[in-house]
Amino acid sequence: MPVPYFHVVFTLPQRLAALALQNKRAMYDLLFRATAQTLQEIASDPQHLGAQIGFFCILHSWGQTLTLHPHLHCVVPGGGISLDGHRWVSSRRPLFLLPVHVLSARFRKIYLRCLEQLYASGKLQFWGELQQLSERKNFRRFVAALRNKKWVVYAKPPFGGPEKVLDYLAGSARHWRGGAAICARRSSSVEYTLSEPYTRSGVTNWSVERPL
Repeated sequence: MPVPYFHVVFTLPQRLAALALQNKRAMYDLLFRATAQTLQEIASDPQHLGAQIGFFCILHSWGQTLTLHPHLHCVVPGGGISLDGHRWVSSRRPLFLLPVHVLSARFRKIYLRCLEQLYASGKLQFWGELQQLSERKNFRRFVAALRNKKWVVYAKPPFGGPEKVLDYLAGSARHWRGGAAICARRSSSVEYTLSEPYTRSGVTNWSVERPL
């Protein structure tokens, strides 16, 4: 689409990184769902954009220094379809999409609420140093500390156009060493796939994408 695009990054606090490593499927699925819900709820609020938006996401579980650093890169158009579905609504300022402090607070609230639901349903595993979190009182203290922490949401100025978005997506997915999960928002579900590297005759290739 011939509109500006923004780069928005949602990062899990470092205190959650080890838990995510032990519960990859549950925690990363929750990262996608919480991010999607946050973006859509804040964007649809008339105080901010008042529109229905779409976006692409790429999961990075490791940072550039190869330290555990789960975060989700999102490419979001600078606007969306009006809530009545009849017109395009552009972002109110050229270099601004949505307030990051509002995104951060909503993301934290949604993620922690759903994390508590995962715990209550027995879908989280705790090994090694995290074994103590299997006790409810310890898990509650763990979550309470996360509620008092500022969660990082970062938003860059808009990309130069659709071509730059595709270049960014292709380059990030191609060069990320740990595999890339790309999600698509479809109705009330989130779907994503995982491509894994493998080496044959000294050459690194990528496996066929499969559901994660």
